[in-house]
Amino acid sequence: MSSKTANPVMHSAAWRISLWATLAFAFGTMLVFVMLHRFVASDIQRRSDAWLSGEVAVLGDVAARTPKDHLYSRVVREVAELASREVPDKLPSNGNENDSVFFLQAGDDGALKLWVGAGDGLPNLAAIRARKLISDAPYDLNVRGFNHPFRVASARLDDGSHIYLGLSERDELRVLRSLSYRFFCLWLLIVLFGSAIVFCVTRRMLGHVRRITEAASRIGQADLSSRVPASNRNDEVGHLAQTLNRMLDRIENSMHQLHTMTGAVTHDLRSPLTAIRGKLEIALSGDLKIEQSEPIVSAIDELDRLTEFLDTSLDVAEAKADALRLSLTEVNLDELIRVMIDLYEPCMSEKGLRMNLRSSGPVPVLADAALLHRVIANLLDNELNHLPASCTVSITLGAGENAATLIVEDDGPGFASEIGPHMFEQRVKGRGSKGHGLGLAFVDAVVRAHGGKVAASNRPEGGALLSISWPREAGVKIEAPHSLTVANR
Repeated sequence: MSSKTANPVMHSAAWRISLWATLAFAFGTMLVFVMLHRFVASDIQRRSDAWLSGEVAVLGDVAARTPKDHLYSRVVREVAELASREVPDKLPSNGNENDSVFFLQAGDDGALKLWVGAGDGLPNLAAIRARKLISDAPYDLNVRGFNHPFRVASARLDDGSHIYLGLSERDELRVLRSLSYRFFCLWLLIVLFGSAIVFCVTRRMLGHVRRITEAASRIGQADLSSRVPASNRNDEVGHLAQTLNRMLDRIENSMHQLHTMTGAVTHDLRSPLTAIRGKLEIALSGDLKIEQSEPIVSAIDELDRLTEFLDTSLDVAEAKADALRLSLTEVNLDELIRVMIDLYEPCMSEKGLRMNLRSSGPVPVLADAALLHRVIANLLDNELNHLPASCTVSITLGAGENAATLIVEDDGPGFASEIGPHMFEQRVKGRGSKGHGLGLAFVDAVVRAHGGKVAASNRPEGGALLSISWPREAGVKIEAPHSLTVANR
């Protein structure tokens, strides 16, 4: 009957909240880093294009003013200066540094006039010729034999020739890849750190809710005077604890008033009934004739039935209102049933009824012993009062890991069809019943007050069947399993 506290981390609300928050946070930060990376790449490209356009303009001016026999040496110096330009985190080249820069002059007929760079320049000229779209703005050029594209700027000279200045994007791409790697590491670190913070904060916050839930469960099952743990936190969790405690104050007050009222009613009714019964017994002890004593004995029986009806009605009313006062102890259900069978055996035999018991051995349950005793008595009374002679009552007691099962069945006429849907309601009874219609209602109320379930039906082969599932307290185990025993009575 204790609350269930096992809560794997993967199935906890803190885990789900942290997971969704982490996904949202990861997506948001990834979007920010992607936009930042694109902004940096665009800025590097823009600066590189501006620098490249300025350099090709300078080289065009040099080519226009320098005699042809001195142009090559001028261009070589300019290209060497371009190849040695400073780039952030620049790696030393394993080969000729001029492979990162080329200068190409092509005549108006497309023939190669001047080349400065790695190789003979023919692949570069072929790549330029293959490009169909002519633009003054720098553009990317993929040259066969090179792993990285060139960024190429061009200018037209007065003699109709074109000069092309190409700069490898190897260093820029390496800088961008390094930046991407750093962004990814930073993103991963932020996501892991943020996820850990969200999980810890959420788990701590929901821990207060879990403790409140466990305390409320214990209070609802056992002690209305206890309260859920409250704190001085002026937040939703603190307000929840305060609200639950105020609600428990009102419930405890209502239960106290109900107990006071039922106690007063019981006392006010039982006292005169007891006094009347006492006077009748005194009258019965006198010298009376048989015809004079019979009405007095009948009156005493009616008073006893009325007293029992009063007690049972109040118990059922309290149980229906979840206000039944339980004094829980460990009860061996097998031992209790055997004792009750011994008590009822003479009456059963006198009426011609037989009883069978099948039990799996000791079945300890946590229950109110007095109420459990009355439950068994009600079941046997029901069989004794409604079964015709020569019928058999079979009782089967079993024990599972979480619940004990008690099945009472007979081969009698079964339950009347008209009471089937309302069998456990108060004052509902068959046409031939002489009771008050409280027996099964009391059984249902007491079993439900202990957290169990009751079911009743007619057997297909004839007779009634009533099944009770009684919860067992966690940790209470059958120490030595017993084989099935059969008691024929």
